[in-house]
Amino acid sequence: MTKGNETSKTKPRTTKKMQLIRLLKAKAGADIASLSTRLEWQPHTTRAALSGLRKAGYEIGVERPEGKAPRYRITGVPEAENG
Repeated sequence: MTKGNETSKTKPRTTKKMQLIRLLKAKAGADIASLSTRLEWQPHTTRAALSGLRKAGYEIGVERPEGKAPRYRITGVPEAENG
């Protein structure tokens, strides 16, 4: 027997955090503006989410190309996720 809309074949929900991590794992990374647009977040919310990932143990590198917006990319994941 199932509860509500749940079935045994229900796919796991893709959260905004999961989407953010996927975007930041891309080789080129992403800038705040493109992350905000893709996730439908305000820029300050996107920056706060990056801080939250850092606090959760993710290493986030920043590349600052001259004349362009900084690009963020995950360079390391928490031990729990490696394992």
